[in-house]
Amino acid sequence: MLLQLKNPIVIFDLETTGINITTDRIVEIALIKVNVDGSEEEKLHRINPEMPIPEEVSQIHGIYYNDIKDEPTFKELAKTLAKFIEGCDLGGFNSNRFDIPLLAEEFIRADVDIDLKKHKFIDVQAIFHKMEKRTLAAAYKFYCKQDLVNAHSAMADTKATYEVLKAQLDHYQGVEYEDAKGVKTEPIVNDIDKLSEFSSFTRNVDFVGRIVYDEKGVETFNFGKNKGVPVEKVFREQPGYYGWMMNSEFPLYTKKVLTRLKIKMMGK
Repeated sequence: MLLQLKNPIVIFDLETTGINITTDRIVEIALIKVNVDGSEEEKLHRINPEMPIPEEVSQIHGIYYNDIKDEPTFKELAKTLAKFIEGCDLGGFNSNRFDIPLLAEEFIRADVDIDLKKHKFIDVQAIFHKMEKRTLAAAYKFYCKQDLVNAHSAMADTKATYEVLKAQLDHYQGVEYEDAKGVKTEPIVNDIDKLSEFSSFTRNVDFVGRIVYDEKGVETFNFGKNKGVPVEKVFREQPGYYGWMMNSEFPLYTKKVLTRLKIKMMGK
């Protein structure tokens, strides 16, 4: 089933130096832009991460530092990538929890002002896990009836993700879903807004869930001694907490959100 699009959607996948969103870097990015008229554009970039790639990671995706030491850095590609995804919704496999947060960190380090939170996100893994509970290779086998060749190659994974998403729409057309409380929701439909909502597990304000919205839509800390406490209340009662977070190893996007909330509070 072809996607019904209000905006173009960019399906993408990252290969990286590791799985730490704060400290690891992108070594390869593959993107497929699906335009509203159904036409597609592909981009594939290998990137010099400006840091070593652990041997055990290279053995997974097959990219070694010597392969990419002469490739452009992310900073050199950042504006081109930002322009490519401008005005687009975004999709991937486990992208809400990994690819999008890490991409946001790279854009901030490159001083490119793009707020990915303004985009709609479709996480194919979230749809799959809610409905079937498996991995990309298993998802490809289940929905597309084929074995995934060259898994952990960014473009192969990106193409597989896009094919799985289209097949999911065919497979679940008109199927209702029961949430964690056993309440039936509306059937899955070919609508980006509803797919974005369905493929989200969280109410994160940042990407990694250090700050979340509570039941009333209030920004609230989601870790440590202040878990469950509104950010504004912590700022008022613990003036040093903001400085501690800004000087600690939190993701750059989390710090960006924190600063925005601090400025918002000061303006009241």
